[in-house]
Amino acid sequence: MVSLPGPPAASLLRVLFLGLSALASPSQAQLELHVPAGLSRLQAVEGEAVVLPAWYALKGEASSAQPWEAPLVLWFLERKGKHPQQVFSYNNGIVTSKTGVSLVYSMPTRNVSLQLQGLQEEDSGSYLCSVNLYDSQKAHRGFSSKRLELDVLVPPVPPSCHLQGSPRVGTNVTLSCQSPRSKPTAQYQWERLPPSPQVFFEPVSDAIHGSLSLTNLSASMSGVYVCKAHNKAGSAQCNVTLEVSTGPGPAVVAGAVVGTLVGLGLLAGLFLLYHRWNKALEELANDIKEDAIAPRTLPWPKGSDTISKNGTLSSVTSARALHPLQVPPRPGALTPTPSLSVQALPSPRLPRTDEAHPRPISPIPGGLPSSVLSCREAVPVKVPAQSQAESLV
Repeated sequence: MVSLPGPPAASLLRVLFLGLSALASPSQAQLELHVPAGLSRLQAVEGEAVVLPAWYALKGEASSAQPWEAPLVLWFLERKGKHPQQVFSYNNGIVTSKTGVSLVYSMPTRNVSLQLQGLQEEDSGSYLCSVNLYDSQKAHRGFSSKRLELDVLVPPVPPSCHLQGSPRVGTNVTLSCQSPRSKPTAQYQWERLPPSPQVFFEPVSDAIHGSLSLTNLSASMSGVYVCKAHNKAGSAQCNVTLEVSTGPGPAVVAGAVVGTLVGLGLLAGLFLLYHRWNKALEELANDIKEDAIAPRTLPWPKGSDTISKNGTLSSVTSARALHPLQVPPRPGALTPTPSLSVQALPSPRLPRTDEAHPRPISPIPGGLPSSVLSCREAVPVKVPAQSQAESLV
């Protein structure tokens, strides 16, 4: 029975296989294509080479190729979701193949094993081998086909290691490790190198995501940590150095610096505010002084009272005093002459309080003390009595 391509195969290939099967006679159907048992599914590593083994034979005839044989050998690659792709063909001595694809043995031979070199992941898929046998007269002698599965594995690409967290005493950190490409998916293993070797397992180590969690750090946990990514195709590794610090972290130092700067800024702002406040008060005081109205000067009439040097009002003589009341003189009193002007006298000095017995000032007729008269050498006159409204201030 002829093996036909699966659903993704092109219709042209299907028609070709059906036509060749119809041309084969019962005697020609004795051609058989063989694949070693257990080798129908192969695995290979990317970048390496692989051989897809296959050979054909005719029942009842010699196993070696005969001079009359003229085989047509075709190899196709079928991948899921894509059209079949011809990777090799041999027809009457003419070879057509992709780069890195060839037969293991040179024709003519019945061994049609295919060799693939420099494998890539996209070389994975189902390989279909078909053989059509003709004789020297171009008569068709038989047809057969076999399918082989090839899976190209990709070893882990060297991963990258990272440290997440601040490695200080008492804190927690996470070591991460991830390979960007691998087939099948890589798994990860963490270990610490000597002088303090240690291998980490779950739950601290995640073999799928490649993370290692270290909690409550201590100085003894410092060292070189190695992550190994591995799968069936190979392995790769990276490392990270952990140095546990006992001092304050960069965040604390940065916070202290920022706090100091903020404090200095606040002090500078307060100083400027205080300076402006004082300046505003000075400007306000100057404005008040400029806008203030000078005190009015009282008009004093001629012959008005005199003010002593120390600013004390000594006596007040009103205009009414210039016209004394007509009071009958007392016997023995002195009568002022018209040519004598009334002289302003200083106010009597207050007695000192520090003296034990202040000396009394004896008044004289007319209301002026004798000490004043003797000091000024004035002529005693009789001053008319003043009303209460015109008394001394």
